[in-house]
Amino acid sequence: MADEKSYGWAGKILRVNLTTGSITTESTAPYKEYIGGMGLANKIMYDEVPAGTDPLSEESKIVYAVGPLTASGVPLAGRTTISFLSTFTKDHLVVDAHCGGMIGARIKLAGYDAIIVEGKSDKPVYLHIKDDQVEIKDASFVWGMGTRSTTEALNRLEGNRACVATIGPAGENLLPYAVMMNSRNHSAGAGLGCIMGSKKLKALVVEGNGSVNVKDPKALADLSDYMLREIVGSNNNHVVPSTQQEWAEYYDKGTRWTARKGLYWADAEGEPIETGEPKPGEINTVGYRCMKTTKDEGPEAEKYTIKMNGCHSCPIHCYSDMRVPNAKKNGGFEITGNTCVPNFPFSIYMVKILGDHTPVKASTEDGLIWDQVVGGTMDDLGMWCNYAQIYRDIAHCVAKGIFKKVLPEAEYNMFDWEKFEKNDPTIMVELLKHIAQNDNEMSYLGHGPLVWCPRWDDMEWFDTTASCLINYRGWPVHHAIESYGQVGGLLNMVFNRDPMIHSHQNMLQCGLPHELKQQIAAELWGGEDALDDAKDYKPMNEHKANFTWWSIVTDVLHDSLTLCNWVWPMAQSPSKSRNYRGDLDLEAKFYKAVTGEDITTDELYKRAAKIMTLQRANTVRGMTDKDGKMGCNDCRTIHDVITQWPFTKDPDKEPFTKGTDKMEKEDFQKGLTMLYEKFGWDSEKGCPTADCLDYYGMDDVKAELQSLNLLP
Repeated sequence: MADEKSYGWAGKILRVNLTTGSITTESTAPYKEYIGGMGLANKIMYDEVPAGTDPLSEESKIVYAVGPLTASGVPLAGRTTISFLSTFTKDHLVVDAHCGGMIGARIKLAGYDAIIVEGKSDKPVYLHIKDDQVEIKDASFVWGMGTRSTTEALNRLEGNRACVATIGPAGENLLPYAVMMNSRNHSAGAGLGCIMGSKKLKALVVEGNGSVNVKDPKALADLSDYMLREIVGSNNNHVVPSTQQEWAEYYDKGTRWTARKGLYWADAEGEPIETGEPKPGEINTVGYRCMKTTKDEGPEAEKYTIKMNGCHSCPIHCYSDMRVPNAKKNGGFEITGNTCVPNFPFSIYMVKILGDHTPVKASTEDGLIWDQVVGGTMDDLGMWCNYAQIYRDIAHCVAKGIFKKVLPEAEYNMFDWEKFEKNDPTIMVELLKHIAQNDNEMSYLGHGPLVWCPRWDDMEWFDTTASCLINYRGWPVHHAIESYGQVGGLLNMVFNRDPMIHSHQNMLQCGLPHELKQQIAAELWGGEDALDDAKDYKPMNEHKANFTWWSIVTDVLHDSLTLCNWVWPMAQSPSKSRNYRGDLDLEAKFYKAVTGEDITTDELYKRAAKIMTLQRANTVRGMTDKDGKMGCNDCRTIHDVITQWPFTKDPDKEPFTKGTDKMEKEDFQKGLTMLYEKFGWDSEKGCPTADCLDYYGMDDVKAELQSLNLLP
């Protein structure tokens, strides 16, 4: 008898209609060619949400999706991808939000590969899922609460085994910059909180008590041990320590492999815990390698660190838990937990723009307190920073006197603006709460520069280096031209928000000598000239195009499987015995162990390129042309349009000279052409072609684009 088990996938999709109260399930099988996660969610959005749909309408949908590796035992397979219509960029096209934490694993263990939420409730509700028991419940008693108090209330009610993923006041008030938070401080951005708020959906509360069928458990266990022993680095795949250590051939102060003798989780429960010098090959000490608190905040953070933590199935632990009493005294929370941008919103992103308007410096006690106050407040409000864009915008408006010019007098006088100069972080608590209300002039900051810059006559800010906006459609940089020049710049163009890609960044920050990285690049992308040294960029070439394509494709693959792209892909290794080479076949090996499907890395990459092409097809369906007509396939001149500051910065330097990451316009256009050709898209317009769609087996998409006259 044939094996009828579903391996990897749960096999079911949950569909919830908040208008009718209907709760149904359907098979995952039709979507398996799109892998899961991002691919599955984007296919559902393409099939079910017509182009031009209002993101806040009843017809708009949210798809929460996980992949076949989620909760299977694969290390770092704890991510979730959520697809919906953008709230903050031009044309409101399909975007993806991503989060770690526990929600993805709980969805999978409850028996679902995805949750489709459609319709609108007429009152606040939350979705309670306990395995196959699914209910829409009244959320009136938590409506208006912050994400922390909501999480606590719903866990008390439904049990601590459940994961709460909730919005805060920002989402309830339909602020475009709003997030969903799960497991207290793990955020899914891009405006997801606003979409949930429009549907009156306060939270998902998910308890999963099932398991994932794995085809070859021994192979999975062996692969996991091999990966942890020989391949995995630290956060962002940093593979050498930041300080010189006895065992290490190389070190680089820029890496997040911070572990060393004399470095402590100083506020750990019981007594301080020393990180020591965890070496490659020591499986049980991987979680000590990264102490991101001290990397982000400086040595001042050490005494406040309770522990480094992680998402589901994470051995790296880049997430910091800190106890900062002075943060609570200044309007924040005593216990904070976070990683990346929320760890340093003020000291890194705001201080340098505020200039003389603040005495606070980065890597100081004061800077740390401001950071924890701001980050904790943002998370509790359920506000999204848009990769620090709102922090830069607020600082700019304070420094340049914009608020004084544009706010009604009564609104401006609500705040003691001298608190910035007086080192009083409560001013940021006041401002953020005010913005989250979404009923005042300042709230337009939470609609993004696409809205507030023209409204307040400050388009100059839109196109300056300091603003970091990289695309005229409204999104900021995410490891852009500072990350391998054209490579970072190009991959920042092709999505409908910042790309959230770290594949190229992992190569940049791995800590290995440049010459060794170039040798790896030659093996992977055809030539050492795929990689330029920092601020010593050379003109575009084929190998850079290969590197760019690979960075995009691996990111999409990981968002579909769902793997953490801070650590994946494993292009490098900390092991000297491997000559620091990683293993780019690990995804395929794990995929086979879990699902039983014998697949090559090249085939997985092809499927990921297909998913990227699907999102591109959905983009051209809904994108408006220069005359405002919906349906436009000229991605080069309408969508993939980089702002001017990458070409005008450093006026005393020429492109391709040492000491600048300044780009050259014709060279960038050449890069777009080469990238389009790598995907099989039209070389001029950058849109899918009939031949391309045939190659990926997308007959349904081809037929629709043909009927809309959107094939070149």
